[in-house]
Amino acid sequence: MLRVRGYVLRDKSFVLTGELESMTRDEAKEKIRALGGDVSSSVSRATSFVVVGKNPGSKYDKARELGVKVLDEKEFIKMVK
Repeated sequence: MLRVRGYVLRDKSFVLTGELESMTRDEAKEKIRALGGDVSSSVSRATSFVVVGKNPGSKYDKARELGVKVLDEKEFIKMVK
C-alpha cells in the first residue's frame, strides 16, 4: 500500500503536555500538521494521542482517565520521522 507522506497522521488528533526536550512545542505542532494531523489544546475522547514531555500537567491525567493513547517524546519522534 502506498502511503503519501503528507497524510500519515490524517484524521489523528494530538494534545501536547509537559516540556519536550528535542524540540519546541511549536515545532512539534508543525510536524504534526505537516503530516496531516491536528493539534488540540484539550483532551477528549476524540483525541488520538497525548504526547507527554517532562512535568506533564492535568492533560496527562485526563488522557489516562479517558483511555487515550499516551506517547512519550521518543515514541512521538518515531511516529513523525
